[in-house]
Amino acid sequence: MLNIFPALTCSLILLGVFLSSVKGFAAPRILHAAAAVRPPSLLHAEKSKDGEDNFISDFCIGTNTFWKGLVMKPVRDLVEIRPATITPDSPIIDKLTSPPELPGIPRPVWLTILGSVPTGLVWYGYYKFSVEEELYQYELQQTGKVSGCGGYGTLFPFVYGILIGFPASFLHIPGGELLVEVAGAWILLGQVNLYNRVNELCTESEDMKSELG
Repeated sequence: MLNIFPALTCSLILLGVFLSSVKGFAAPRILHAAAAVRPPSLLHAEKSKDGEDNFISDFCIGTNTFWKGLVMKPVRDLVEIRPATITPDSPIIDKLTSPPELPGIPRPVWLTILGSVPTGLVWYGYYKFSVEEELYQYELQQTGKVSGCGGYGTLFPFVYGILIGFPASFLHIPGGELLVEVAGAWILLGQVNLYNRVNELCTESEDMKSELG
């Protein structure tokens, strides 16, 4: 009898992360506002104790660098972050296929659904990568410190965990189901951290609140 638990777990994880994002997540819009007002203190890493900040930042940078190194160079070049070129008037296909930009690309809910549903959430993975990488690079540019693992460090542990764990579980290799569960926990924790970081950006500056309306 086939063990459907890993497949069900993976599907529920992806669906949960997707649904949580389309409820109004607006990190790119926030990054545009942040770029406009440039408040003196934006990031959570600037508020906490220096020792803790440095440890978190070093861990996140190391994680991003490690997983980026496992991605083929042609793929890295294809999704390399670039200065903003996408505008509200840009064609939809350009918004869907653009690499990450700084400041981030505004991606409204309808665009997220349009890209995610027909592709079975495959495009949502790219969206997740792009948003994480845009915020990561923004933090790095502003303070030299980061509070998240970026696109590579957030998405690829999950991808590799599923790619290895699911077949291992299917073949009844010990540790397969655990690997799927760990991968799921990693992507969900990354989503929670992403919301916390965005909330910090929203609440630390009255100027930014005014910019966001």
